[in-house]
Amino acid sequence: MITPRTLKGFRDYLPEQMIPRERLIATAQRVYRSYGFSPIDTPALEYLEILAGKGGEESDKQMYRFTDHGGREVGMRFDLTVPLARFAAQHFAELGTPFKRYHIASVWRGENTQRGRYREFMQCDFDTIGTLSPVADIETALVIYDLLRAIGFEEFTIHVNNRMVLNGLLAKLGLAEKSKAVLIALDKVHKAGPEKVAQEMASTAGATQEQADQLLGLAQIRGSSEEVLRKLKALVSGNELGEAGVNRLGEIAAAVKAAGVPEARLVIDAVIARGLDYYTGTIYETFLDALPDLGSICSGGRYDNLAALYTNQQLPGIGASLGLDRLLAGMVELGMLPKVSTPAEIFIPYFDEQRLHDYLRLAAQLRAAGFGVEVFPEAKKLGQQLKYADRRGFRVALVAGENEFAAGNIQVKNLATTTSQTAPLSADAMELIEAIKRLLATGSRY
Repeated sequence: MITPRTLKGFRDYLPEQMIPRERLIATAQRVYRSYGFSPIDTPALEYLEILAGKGGEESDKQMYRFTDHGGREVGMRFDLTVPLARFAAQHFAELGTPFKRYHIASVWRGENTQRGRYREFMQCDFDTIGTLSPVADIETALVIYDLLRAIGFEEFTIHVNNRMVLNGLLAKLGLAEKSKAVLIALDKVHKAGPEKVAQEMASTAGATQEQADQLLGLAQIRGSSEEVLRKLKALVSGNELGEAGVNRLGEIAAAVKAAGVPEARLVIDAVIARGLDYYTGTIYETFLDALPDLGSICSGGRYDNLAALYTNQQLPGIGASLGLDRLLAGMVELGMLPKVSTPAEIFIPYFDEQRLHDYLRLAAQLRAAGFGVEVFPEAKKLGQQLKYADRRGFRVALVAGENEFAAGNIQVKNLATTTSQTAPLSADAMELIEAIKRLLATGSRY
């Protein structure tokens, strides 16, 4: 016998896990579509040259790669942004610019597993390709805000920074040639702490203690957007690139405020850098206020040079990605996900063996009205069937035997409260449908 097991870092999804995943995906699709983003898809496998060297040394280490049956060197996508750059370069003549797309699909990274993080996980990306306009940067923040609220969060913080600010400061400190190593280290300051980050900067970039202290001082810059911008402007004064980055941050902060985003929901965080090599401008990370140590659950930024590896056409881009699995892990910790293993709301017990056709007819009427309905397949005792319904998470049971059919009514049982009411059972079931709608409108099962 083969022992049934999954690979380390991979997982099966039971119905009670897949149902909230699908709901989050549907919510993301709805929000992305509301901004005009169109769906695309790309292969899980790409030529290795498409992926290698695009996300940095760490991404190359984590990439699943192999030689296929045709002798080609291929890799499994480690994110959805690099394939997008290839896709845009290959199809830009057909797509036109600006091109707004969303892509919801699995990616693979052979990294150490941790809370809410697996080697196979799903990303929910949205990106705008082909424009340098600050409007695209602003809209990215607005989509993140609307997405988190649509999912059900009110207490979260979008952290925004700009790589141009960081690169401008590095130039002033004489570390421009070591920017890659410095930014990788700086991005770990919230997790590893300033002392370890300073040590890493010294070992990988040769940064002096004074240089490291000035960079780590970015983490101490706090206050309102205006206060942070003023301090950053002073730090990068005289460096054109850094000043442009500060100006872009100011444009974003002012615009999202004008669009109705509360100031507390977006903060300028001068220390976030994002570890991937391809970011060039605005960068975002989003944290749940109740679980800040969970890590960012929606991140992204601007990458203006990535497509240049595949085409001479200028195709700058910006976007972000919802970390679906990490967010779901947080929602479980916060008790936001009821234990439901059925997508249907209504359960019809097979109560009277002689009435199977009546049950099936009623179920068809309710499905036509937009409900999810399951008819139990066996004529077991009612108690056993209701126990099954409760375990699966149905919200309503419709109980009818010979007496109910003869009287022309049906019991509508609220499985959350175990209370029942009687509703008329007419030929079109309209009164029953209205009664069910009222019951379902009273809130969730839990």
